Amino acid sequence: MNRNTGVLLGRLMRNIMRSPDTIITVAITPIMMMLLFVYVFGGAIETGTDNYVNYLLPGILLMAIASGVAYTSLRLFTDVKSGLMARFITMPIKRSSVLWAHVLTSLVSNALTVMVVILVALLMGFRSSADVLDCFMVAGILALFTLALTWLAVIPGLTAKSMEGATAYSYPLIFLPFISSAFVPTETMPKIVRTFAENQPVTSIVNAIRALLYEGNVGTDIWTALAWCLGIMIIAYFFANKAFKRQLG
Repeated sequence: MNRNTGVLLGRLMRNIMRSPDTIITVAITPIMMMLLFVYVFGGAIETGTDNYVNYLLPGILLMAIASGVAYTSLRLFTDVKSGLMARFITMPIKRSSVLWAHVLTSLVSNALTVMVVILVALLMGFRSSADVLDCFMVAGILALFTLALTWLAVIPGLTAKSMEGATAYSYPLIFLPFISSAFVPTETMPKIVRTFAENQPVTSIVNAIRALLYEGNVGTDIWTALAWCLGIMIIAYFFANKAFKRQLG
């Protein structure tokens, strides 16, 4: 990370630290979903696990990240509309630093949100048999997932005409875990829904995280999860940079 990126990252992180309610707000919806599913629906859902919060947590973490990256779009949109972006790109700094500062801010703020959600899950009875290496692998998958969605978030942040347009893209991402193995096994779903669920990115990512946290036998899910994350990130990075170049004129 170069000095310019570090300075811009510090600016964005100071804004977040002055308003820590942003992190809490992002965490509230996933936490409420976790409480609802564990304490209201958990007894009626058969997952083959002793503790439903253990089964549920990987999907909840992905929901939290999907909620958090919407703020990347909002922060970028605000910089563009206020003219701050135009001011930055006229300064003698590496222009890519402007985008990378927002991306790294998303990575740090979402990591904090994930920690809040995990702390609540621990209070609800979440327990894991993962060793240190498994935990690092889970952290790596979540970080890669965050980067993939953040680069997606950059595109509407740079191109949207309104604040609502900048953040609306995240809504489908937040609810994508519902049509996956995040809440129930895909075997219980109707055939058409099951086909979609088993071939969308969230299912493989959830399965890989769940296996690392509890089962120890990841199988091919981790490679599928990494392929999805890397593929989305590369494609989003390409279009985000094209949108940024249009902003540069």
